[in-house]
Amino acid sequence: MAIPLIKLILLLFLLVIHPSISICRGSDDQLWKREEEEEEEEEYVSAVGDPGMKRDSLRVAIEAWNQCNEVHQEAPSMGSPRQADCFNVYNIGAFPKLDHKVPEHLNKLGIANARALGLKHMNVNKFAAWKEKFLGSKCEVKDKPRPWQYWMIMLKSGNMDTRAAICPENGKKSKPFPPESRFPCFGKGCMNMPRIYHDYTKLCDCGEKLKGSFYGSWDLDLDIKEAATRNDTSFYSVVWEKEIGKDQSWVFHHILKTSSKYPWLMLYLRSDATRGFSGGYHYQTRGMSKIIPKSPHFKVRFRLEIKRGGGPRSQFYLMDIGSCWKNNGKPCNGDVTSDVTRYSEMIINPSTESWCSPDAIYQCPPYHTYSNGSRVHRTDKRHFPYEAYHVYCAPGNGKHVEEPYHSCDPYSNPQPQEILQILPHPVWGEYGYPTKKGEGWIGDPRTWELDDPGTKPANRYWSSVDLGTEVYISENEIAEWKVSHFDIIIPTKYYAHYH
Repeated sequence: MAIPLIKLILLLFLLVIHPSISICRGSDDQLWKREEEEEEEEEYVSAVGDPGMKRDSLRVAIEAWNQCNEVHQEAPSMGSPRQADCFNVYNIGAFPKLDHKVPEHLNKLGIANARALGLKHMNVNKFAAWKEKFLGSKCEVKDKPRPWQYWMIMLKSGNMDTRAAICPENGKKSKPFPPESRFPCFGKGCMNMPRIYHDYTKLCDCGEKLKGSFYGSWDLDLDIKEAATRNDTSFYSVVWEKEIGKDQSWVFHHILKTSSKYPWLMLYLRSDATRGFSGGYHYQTRGMSKIIPKSPHFKVRFRLEIKRGGGPRSQFYLMDIGSCWKNNGKPCNGDVTSDVTRYSEMIINPSTESWCSPDAIYQCPPYHTYSNGSRVHRTDKRHFPYEAYHVYCAPGNGKHVEEPYHSCDPYSNPQPQEILQILPHPVWGEYGYPTKKGEGWIGDPRTWELDDPGTKPANRYWSSVDLGTEVYISENEIAEWKVSHFDIIIPTKYYAHYH
């Protein structure tokens, strides 16, 4: 029997991922020193393989998805859309050298190589999943309690060819239907994979700095040299830099540009589980989280500087936490008809309005729970904080959903999904969240620490923790931001719970 919606909301959001955010200013060194002093009373262990992104020997990978988180068809001469930049640095301080673990010919592996690899019965979607694990084996670092592989850069296009019926509907085979404005598509081939170009990490500035990048475009017939600056072209770039041998973080510089042909694009930096199913992905995954954080005992740290926001319809996620479990509470097992992807997302773009309102309660979660445990139903116009929510949507396979309700998009995941999106609002002040629009936005770079408020724990593990933007159906917009010091930490006293 499916969990009633009220209980499901409590599991997903109210008891799990209302993190508390402490906002600190000043230099990073001052910040970490203050945090260390404040946390002397309670010791923590990092859940990620590269705590704070300070390891010289970087592990980073990139993946590209279509609207329903599959591949369907590889871009010409690009291979399967999974690549990695993983290396060890030797002789730091003298004559440093880089030992790359993934040569170009492995990064270019595609479905055409499947037969030679003994994978002749594998389709293009399953080959991409196989390649992710294969690259993970090349990048893997032995560690306790388990090995880890890489930070993951995720690309996604929202284009969908409704006439081709490529994407399933709530995990089931879909039927063709006429084009709709909510699914952009310029015609046959609109769901193509992007071209992925790679500048392997190398030594720069007389051996004092490390620098590398992935970049590319969804426009397959475009000279990539023109994509970044030419009008009405899609483009993405992620550049990472670090001073070698210094106790400093890598800085990941992201750029995402939409066009009339590709108006709905996404770019995230993720810490995914090193095994199992990560958020939105129904194949075995690889990632950076050697310990999958369990609610409510974990914190997430990072520094974020937004330089360009991506326009008024850019859903910039301060944090996007994803996982997967069935409506009966059991963990996902790869059955896309009964597995449900769960997302909780904080949007900090000040242009994003609340769709949840007294006149549209179907866009709201049934209840809001305050820190003292009291609950307010969405029909209570006097006490329910409508403007604190952008939208809530229920999974398409839900059987006990409180009326009225709004189902999530049935096509943008390989399986049904449940999404809760919140906005800066005074009601979140008790948890340390942004309380007003504009906090942490352009011109206001901040270091964030997300913490659980200590509510009753729900037995939920969060296999994906990421941040970045989803520019929603907007032509010729540019988003640009930097991320550093990414870490997920758990109190040492709860460490045994994660084994």
